[in-house]
Amino acid sequence: MQNETLQLGRRIIQRFQSYKAVQFFLSSKFCSLFSFKMTPDQDSILRDDLLQPPHSVNGMKKLDREKFTKTIKVPYIVSSIQDLPKVLKVAKKYLLKMPNLNAVQTIDGTCEKKIILDPSKLKECLASSERERPECFTIKEENIKMCDISLTYDNWLAEGIFKAVLPVDQEGVSSWSIIGHIIHVNLREHLLDYKSLVGQVLLDKNKQARSVVNKANSIDSTYRTFQIELLAGDDDTLAEVKENHCTFKFDFSKVYWNPRLGGEHERVVNELSDGDVLYDVFAGVGPFAVPAAKKRCRVLANDLNPESFKWLQHNVKINKVADRVTVHNKDGADFILQDIKADLLKCWGEGNEKNIHITMNLPAMAVEFLKNFRGLIAPEEKPANFISPIIHVYCFIKNAEDSVKAAKELVEHELGAELGENLKKVFLVRTVSNNKDMMRVRFTIPECVLFSNLSDESEPVAKKLCLRNADE
Repeated sequence: MQNETLQLGRRIIQRFQSYKAVQFFLSSKFCSLFSFKMTPDQDSILRDDLLQPPHSVNGMKKLDREKFTKTIKVPYIVSSIQDLPKVLKVAKKYLLKMPNLNAVQTIDGTCEKKIILDPSKLKECLASSERERPECFTIKEENIKMCDISLTYDNWLAEGIFKAVLPVDQEGVSSWSIIGHIIHVNLREHLLDYKSLVGQVLLDKNKQARSVVNKANSIDSTYRTFQIELLAGDDDTLAEVKENHCTFKFDFSKVYWNPRLGGEHERVVNELSDGDVLYDVFAGVGPFAVPAAKKRCRVLANDLNPESFKWLQHNVKINKVADRVTVHNKDGADFILQDIKADLLKCWGEGNEKNIHITMNLPAMAVEFLKNFRGLIAPEEKPANFISPIIHVYCFIKNAEDSVKAAKELVEHELGAELGENLKKVFLVRTVSNNKDMMRVRFTIPECVLFSNLSDESEPVAKKLCLRNADE
């Protein structure tokens, strides 16, 4: 009779897989098969918020760790030490997994182990098909019991703390960046009252961090810097990070660095080969220039920000690539019109047949500098062994149905020419916000743009010349 009743209970759970079906199963006569009997308050193990911090912390602005303590009832099973490996083989995916919580505990004064289960997975555990397989160790129903455990501030990650504390009807703190020992967060205006708590929580939950800062204003397009406000920890913005097997040092409060672009830096550098040439127009502290030089590329790197230029020089030195990198502290337009032009003519004069790449990572305004390539080289200086340089230009696209198409058209507009076969690929680098994408357009410079006298002409003239040359 008991077997028939148990099978019926399992069928209820497997068929309906719902809260009411499980509650019925756990609180009805079927529970007589187990060593624990659900009292009216014990069915709270089915609550969605059981494993969340107490509701009382919502709205907290000054961190009080003691107020996160709560006691809950959880299911557990008992196993002898000898049977523990077999039991864990079946039960491991149902264990209660929380920070600083040991799900397997020794029962005082015995040789038995208490294995704490995740309440949200209890119905799955009870209905598990693994218990039907004879080759697996069977978890006997009489071994499933209930116990009280105490959860504290240490048992939740930062995300769980923020979800419990911050306003539930507004955007919370969902992400942050780690730059060496610094955690960087962008707080919305409605969260500024919670900034002290946010800073302290992030410091507590990231042991490698010593400082938490908030961006206090928008990025300045000229130097790509922003004011930062210390939320918690040490007032020390001198960071050291590792990226693409290189070391970078810089003052985070004075230069631009985004750890989310590490993969993009690597993708571009992977397109370079030994002996290639790289012109980095907006080099920052060197995330393209330094690893490119490590690949034995010859690099001309430039940045207008004096602080970026200082740390670019430093990073070139500490990564031991100074013999392959020439650094400049100029406006991007001057760097193109003077240094890139001169070096292109030098490369072609020496018969260099390696690829030449140009990176332009200033997405807020880099495309505006493309006009400096119009008529950069006089037609009579065009070499017989001409290989068109490859440009990687970054831009932001906002509120576009097709960001790829919009990025291509933006580049063509600034060049004053259609790309046609010169377009190699348009990449989505990352989605910055719901209506804003960061894009990279990779293309070779059309000859009709590079070798012309159109630098002072209107954009339609350049486009017409490209189309005419294509027809010829």
